[in-house]
Amino acid sequence: MGRGNRVRPARLAAKLRQIRASLGLTQEQMIERLEYKASPLHPQNISGFERGEREPPLPLLLAYARTIGISTDLLIDDKLELPSKLLKPRHK
Repeated sequence: MGRGNRVRPARLAAKLRQIRASLGLTQEQMIERLEYKASPLHPQNISGFERGEREPPLPLLLAYARTIGISTDLLIDDKLELPSKLLKPRHK
């Protein structure tokens, strides 16, 4: 089970960024909304995920999916698009 050479979702970072934008949340607010308790999250974690510098752990991907009511498949499968309701950012 290590960190071998596996295919990484190329569009994951953009999808995570789009989710936060569609909800109109700051990185701090996104952390609160995710209610992820497995380990502390900080804005720099969210930033790294959204820039594709780091890949979020699977339980965190599940938290993202549950937060917006979608399947994790939509996040990790580059062939699948996010629902249209998430394509337009909300303005505060």
